[in-house]
Amino acid sequence: MAIAKNAGGWELCRECAMLIYRPRLLRSHRVCPECGHHQRLAAGERIDTIADPGSFTPAPQVSGGDPLGFADSRPYPERLAEARSRTGLQDAILYGGATIGGRRVVVAAMDFAFLGGSMGSAVGETVTRAYETALRERVPLILATTSGGARMQEGAVSLMQMAKTAQAMRALQEAGLLSVCVLTDPTYGGVTASFATLGDVLVAERGARIGFAGPRVIAAATREELPPGFQTAEYLKSRGLLDRVETRDGLRPLLARLLAVTSAVEAAEVTAGERSPEEPQEAPAESPGKPAPYETLRLARDTRRPTALDYIWQICTDFVELHGDRLEGDDPAVVGGPALLDGRPIMVIAHQKGHNTDELVVRNFGLAHPEGYRKALRLMRLAGRLGLPVVTLVDTQGAAPGIRAEDRGQSWAIAECLAGMSELPVPVVSVLIGEGGSGGALALAVANQVLMLQHAVYSVISPESCSTILFGEPSHGPHMAEALRITAPELLRLGIVDGIVPEPPGGAQAAPAAAAGHLKAAVRQALRELAGLSGDELRKHRYERFRVLGMIADD
Repeated sequence: MAIAKNAGGWELCRECAMLIYRPRLLRSHRVCPECGHHQRLAAGERIDTIADPGSFTPAPQVSGGDPLGFADSRPYPERLAEARSRTGLQDAILYGGATIGGRRVVVAAMDFAFLGGSMGSAVGETVTRAYETALRERVPLILATTSGGARMQEGAVSLMQMAKTAQAMRALQEAGLLSVCVLTDPTYGGVTASFATLGDVLVAERGARIGFAGPRVIAAATREELPPGFQTAEYLKSRGLLDRVETRDGLRPLLARLLAVTSAVEAAEVTAGERSPEEPQEAPAESPGKPAPYETLRLARDTRRPTALDYIWQICTDFVELHGDRLEGDDPAVVGGPALLDGRPIMVIAHQKGHNTDELVVRNFGLAHPEGYRKALRLMRLAGRLGLPVVTLVDTQGAAPGIRAEDRGQSWAIAECLAGMSELPVPVVSVLIGEGGSGGALALAVANQVLMLQHAVYSVISPESCSTILFGEPSHGPHMAEALRITAPELLRLGIVDGIVPEPPGGAQAAPAAAAGHLKAAVRQALRELAGLSGDELRKHRYERFRVLGMIADD
């Protein structure tokens, strides 16, 4: 809903019915200070909220025409002239160059006050020019949308702008340049079904309504009661369709962080043998020994052991978590997003467990559903386009079992992850930090280098399940743990892993900071060893690494 104006310098919030002093409302960028409702912004106001102050330089605006000679109660040219006079824009969008967090971008913003932000020839051309400018200048594109959809007054010519802008978006992505779409209230119709949802990262403003058909149209067509919050940003994020939902004041900081964690390396890589200040000097690694395999499994499963997010925030200076598989859900058992490792952008993806019962339940004990693997693959492919090395942290007993997972294609999702990782043109380093179980673990471990923490395990099946299958009950688990060769030294001997990351005495859970230091050093070293290889060389290296695994006897 909008915030209505009245006399006396006050405005009424139609969301909470509070009177707001207009200067206070403007200071808050038109966010109601009482209920947090986000009022619509003009295109120029929108750019002011996301670009660095004073950095925006507008490009020449594009004017559209009247391809159909359309008239309803009034001729279309009259409606255009009125909208231009009222908004000061030539059409429903403004674009140009700017900086965000000091980094150059092309930024564009739509304006709902201009014929409902509808997309006609001028909007389609402007969006395309914005993409082409970003491509020519080799900078990211940030695009804020608000629209009722395609412009009826331009008929099929308007419809064609959907294809035109979608092509432009793909060209930008194929060139390895980041695109971020900021969806604001409302974004509907042909805009949503084209460029607005094709960004590498989709961020929606709090409370924004987003969809293809409007809710009244859907309710009338289906005669069904719509679920609470239907088509709101929060509703769509819960269904895996958005990466983030942010308040208006949070947009510029988030965009600045996103640009920082996906931009070219700004800090020199740490040379071999050099220790970064975060890496601990104390707590030496535990001397390699041979604890019983089942004891190693117990250590790997210990809930006091650092989780993936614990490690990420220890070894990275920033991490922007992205969400959703863009299809049906966001799986909290898999986390991922771009991060900075010694100033170097990487894409980190991991299984996430927890330290207590509540955390474990929320994360489904690290057992990923199909949407978790689809999210992981989406982020891997984004890393491939942007040229970011991929680092995965593996810690799962396996993929989520059950009807829900099977109905949504668990096997298909894992298979696509395996094949997708093999195709990546960037270095991939995987580290088993706890339990590595079955295909659910391997789905994040088709890497150029596979490392294991000293007390991690990796197996085709859990020892207890193996015992149950072979003996009818799980009590032979300790014997099966030994028979399956699940420990790091055994797997190194078999060529399954390429190196063992030492742990402090007592395991990672005894000295998490020290363990993180060892992990960071190992990842940095692995990335150094892969640096300089071309995309083709990295794919070939990965193919050959797994090609030789196995034991065969030719006749």
